[in-house]
Amino acid sequence: MIVTFPVKRPVGAALGQRTGKAMDVTLHIGAHHCATTTFQNYMRLNGDRLATQGVGFWGPRRTRNGLFRGILPRPTAATGRDLRRRAIGRVQMHLARSDGLGLASLVVSDENMMGTPRENLRLGDLYCGVGERMARYDEAFGGRISNVVVNIRSQDRYWASALGYSLTRGRGAAGRATLERLAYGARCWRDVIADVSCAVPDAQIWVLPFETYAGRPEAQLSAVTGIDAPKTHARNWLNATPHLPELRALVDGMAGPPILPKGDGRWQPFSPPQAAALRENYADDLMWLAGGAGGIARLMPVPDKKPRWDNLPVSNTTRGRTNGDEKRRMARAR
Repeated sequence: MIVTFPVKRPVGAALGQRTGKAMDVTLHIGAHHCATTTFQNYMRLNGDRLATQGVGFWGPRRTRNGLFRGILPRPTAATGRDLRRRAIGRVQMHLARSDGLGLASLVVSDENMMGTPRENLRLGDLYCGVGERMARYDEAFGGRISNVVVNIRSQDRYWASALGYSLTRGRGAAGRATLERLAYGARCWRDVIADVSCAVPDAQIWVLPFETYAGRPEAQLSAVTGIDAPKTHARNWLNATPHLPELRALVDGMAGPPILPKGDGRWQPFSPPQAAALRENYADDLMWLAGGAGGIARLMPVPDKKPRWDNLPVSNTTRGRTNGDEKRRMARAR
């Protein structure tokens, strides 16, 4: 169930001041394990140059340093303060500051807005609470969210990456029942995107596949903002999923039989049928997006791909011109 909250939107004079000059606010919400840290590092290192192009950036160093505290409910000491109202006021104040800088676009990137991988693994599903979470963020931004960018990835690789990071944090390996639940669960990226669309109804939802945009943060930024994004620091890969040798070095001290196979590549905890089921779900998600996603989201076009009209089919591959007399002679021959 998605819980929505009333959003105060500008009216009267306030609306007139923003018409035609509003700063576009883009939420880049992840998902996790989809090169989000690489994108955030690229944005931070190119911050000064992007500011000259009218693009501002809020990353986890700001959003997790108190800016978003209170937007989502959590157990706290009873102080009598309305933390939700204070959080909304704090976000609005920072928005006003960015607006005052004359920025055309503001990109806010924090994958924890969707949820956490630990919660996904505990529940055995993809971002079950994303609808309620995004509704609260939409309220905090006062309905000013123009775009929401969602990165998706083939589920067999997504869950394998999440399980690998869980191992590096000493949480142990997933059991057979957990792998079955992850492989054959009913929830897929389509459900996540639909929840986000319901929670932020006035924003355009853009979906960027990991397989196309991973390691290309400048392509992501250009696709969303339309600027000629700089390529400096664009190939600094961060937080890559550990491969089998690194994982084995981390879990060698754990009690019990070995849980990782031999080899040097990526760890794939799923059996071939389970991995095939996850890939099939992802193919269905991409087909749904390519077909228009019911009008609730748009699949970002592949960058650097020539439009179809630049590659027109050739209808006549015969060299030279046809000879009318030859045709007539051939027609008379019996």
